[in-house]
Order: sequence, then C-alpha cells, then structure tokens
Amino acid sequence: MISFVLGVLLPSAGAGYYLWAVAVDQYASKVGFTVRQEDATSAVELLGGLSNLSTSSSSDTDILYEFIQSQKLVAEIDRDIDLHAIWSKPENDPVFALTPDAPIEQLVDYWENMVRISYGQGSGLIEVEVRAFTAEDATRIAQVLLDKSSEMINELSAVARADAIGYARDELDEAVERLKTARETVTRFRNANQIVNPELDLQSQAGLLGTLQAQEAEAIIELDLLRETAQGSDPRVAQAERRLEVIRTRIAAERQKLGFDGQHGRGQVFADLVGEYERLVVDREFAEQAYVSALAAYDGSLAEARRKSRYLAAYMQPTEAETPEYPRRAMLLGMVALFLFLLWSVVVMVAYSIKDRR
Repeated sequence: MISFVLGVLLPSAGAGYYLWAVAVDQYASKVGFTVRQEDATSAVELLGGLSNLSTSSSSDTDILYEFIQSQKLVAEIDRDIDLHAIWSKPENDPVFALTPDAPIEQLVDYWENMVRISYGQGSGLIEVEVRAFTAEDATRIAQVLLDKSSEMINELSAVARADAIGYARDELDEAVERLKTARETVTRFRNANQIVNPELDLQSQAGLLGTLQAQEAEAIIELDLLRETAQGSDPRVAQAERRLEVIRTRIAAERQKLGFDGQHGRGQVFADLVGEYERLVVDREFAEQAYVSALAAYDGSLAEARRKSRYLAAYMQPTEAETPEYPRRAMLLGMVALFLFLLWSVVVMVAYSIKDRR
C-alpha cells in the first residue's frame, strides 16, 4: 500500500495539481481548404457541350500537405508574427509552453504538437487545427498559415505556366532560325545562278524547244516540196537546207541546255539547277510548316496558361474559439494514472516473484 501511494497516488495527484492549477488553457482555431484547378472552356468547347467543372488536384494537395509541416513555413510564420512570443506566454508552464529562445528544430517539433493536420486522400480536403494560449493568437496563426499556403499554390501555378510557355517559346525560336536559314539558302542559290524561279525558266525553255521542233517539221516539209519541184541547183533548196540546219543546231543547243543529252560542258545543265532548287524549296516549305506548327503550339500554350489556373479554395475560414479546448486535463490525468498503475503493477509482480524464489 505504501508503494501504491508513493508510486501511483502521489504522482497522479501532482499531475492533477499541475494540470488544473499551473497549466494554462489553450484555444483552438480551425481552417479548412483544398487546391482547385479551374479549366475555363473555349467557345468551341462550349458549343460542343464539352464544358469542364473545376476539379481538385491531388498532387498539389499532397505538396501543400508536406509544405504545412515544413521548416520553411514555420520559419516564415515565426518571422512574420513571432511564434516564440506567442507560444512562450505562460512563463510558469514549462510542460506546455515553448522555451523563448528555442532553436528552429525545437520550434518545428512544437509546431507539430500545436498544429494538427487532417488530410483526406480521396476528397483532397485539408483541415488544420491551430492551438495557442489565446483565441486571438490561434486565429492569427491559422490566418497566416492560410495566406502562406495560398502564396505557395500561386507560385506552383506560376512556375508551371512559365515552364509550359518557355518550352513552346524555345521550339518557336528553333523553328524561326530554321526558316531563316532555309530562306537564306534559297536566296543565295538565286543570286549565284541569277535565276528567280528555275521552274518558270524550265517551262519557258520547254516551250521554246517545242516551238523549234514545230519549225523543224515545217522546214522539213518545205524542203521536201522544193526538192520535188525545183532543180538541185535552185538556190531556194540550199536556203531551205541552211534554215533546217540552223533550226536543228538551235534545238541541239536548247536540249543540251536542258540536259537531255547528258552533255553540259563546263557549265551546269538546267535540269540539275531545277533539281537543286526543288530540294531547297522542299526544305523551305518544311521549315515553314514547322514554324506554323511551333507558332500554333506557342499560342496554344499562352491560351492554356490563361485558361488553367490553380488556386486555394478555403471551405472553412479560420475560426475564433470562445472556450478553451486544451489541455484535455481529465484525459491526460487518466493516462498518467493508468501508466503509473501499470508500472507499479509490474514492479510489484517482479518483487513478489523474486521473494518467492528465495
């Protein structure tokens, strides 16, 4: 009985005295919020009946959940409203109060005791309970926590928007440089060969060749008629033969220029020029299509960045308590008494076991 009184009753009485006579009341403020992502639909989507409602982003909520428990947030709030001064107000309460000169690590541990977070994985809702020794301080800490969380979500949205636009801008810059290079190559080709469009020149050359061939046929018919009706010494026959020879010489020159006979001498045949020009034109057209696609993607990124936005939606603003909820003295006293009784029981059983062996 003496050991029971000394080991259980007296410590329990001391704990009860401390809880009711020394420990200071604590007030709780609650705040609830979630991260929402708004998708503003375009007019085309609205006409097609594809409107989207705002939805929660679980990944962003997970990030926010970890952020609320981070040392960075605790340090920022302490710098703004001085958590050391708020949580060290009861000078004669060393158990529940914070040491005034506590380091940041101790402050973070104390934060985890005074700020309780409830997070629903499926719903994406976060509810935070903040405790302090006055109702005003608890509400003020909860409000600052809500503001800091909103700033963090806004920063995440801004970073995501900047990344999406930055990637699209890089692709657009590459497409612009490719298009410039392709156009400069075509310009150098035209300047080097003194030809604006070889395809048009090729059509002109082909038309000229067709005309010469028609003249050749007419000259052959005319020569045949003269040979049938005129003497061999007739000067008209010689003139007709000379005209036919000139036409054939011109036809051979034009065919050589077009590269039909495979003999182009020292210069480059026209067919090769046309082939080179077509290759450059294909490269330019591909660069133009790539530029149009990159520009469309960039414009789409800008529109998407304006349409999609994350924001912190508070479904419960910070509350202000009227009555203290903590510390829960009866529960704490019961736990202390139960622990002391169990410890005393184990010690007594061990003592009697040793005594019986003797």
